[in-house]
Amino acid sequence: MKHILVIEDDPDIRELLGYNLSREGFEVTLCSNGREGLEKALQRKADLIILDLMLPQLNGVEVCKKIREHPERRVTPIIMLTAKSEETDVVYGLGVGADDYMTKPFGVKELVARVYTRLRTQSTVEKTEEDIVRQGDVEVDRARFQVRVGSQQILMTLAEFRLFDALISRPGIVLSRDRLLDAVTGGEGVLIDRNIDVHVRSIRKKLGESRDLIQTVRGLGYKFKEAQ
Repeated sequence: MKHILVIEDDPDIRELLGYNLSREGFEVTLCSNGREGLEKALQRKADLIILDLMLPQLNGVEVCKKIREHPERRVTPIIMLTAKSEETDVVYGLGVGADDYMTKPFGVKELVARVYTRLRTQSTVEKTEEDIVRQGDVEVDRARFQVRVGSQQILMTLAEFRLFDALISRPGIVLSRDRLLDAVTGGEGVLIDRNIDVHVRSIRKKLGESRDLIQTVRGLGYKFKEAQ
């Protein structure tokens, strides 16, 4: 049975989600504030987390950041809920590690569909014929969801890992945002193409001095720098 952690301070929304997800056969844990939600997330691995942006005690952004800092939780799918419809808030949520988002008010059926999509996407990440991909001193271990540059391990979210893997697998080839969206979402995209830019910025920040490994091709997309 898949375990869903819901972190939502609105009691009506929290109970509504708990009821409908339970009806779908999920095991559901409900939390009413950010601090409690973070404790539950770190104590027990959830298959997916539904996280409200505006929470008491610890807001959703901080909860998301701390979950992503945990090595065993960094690829757990997170769907962020926000009452704010402005794109900047959505982009910000994705930038700190959320995999998807929904703005309130939302349809419960649509949210449940998103949950199934995220779970399917995660289940198809693991195995390909080649688990290790190398370009120069960069290594991607698909079986362990690890990226290394030289001796340094780079911690990435699941969405970032899938995007980076798509790029390094085709060095020198320009991939459009639509193609990268397919790589991130498994072909069941619900994100907007600008979110790819957010993920790229986040990856570059984590790469530090190696940030130029991902090159922008204006008007087309991105490519991975070929090893010299």
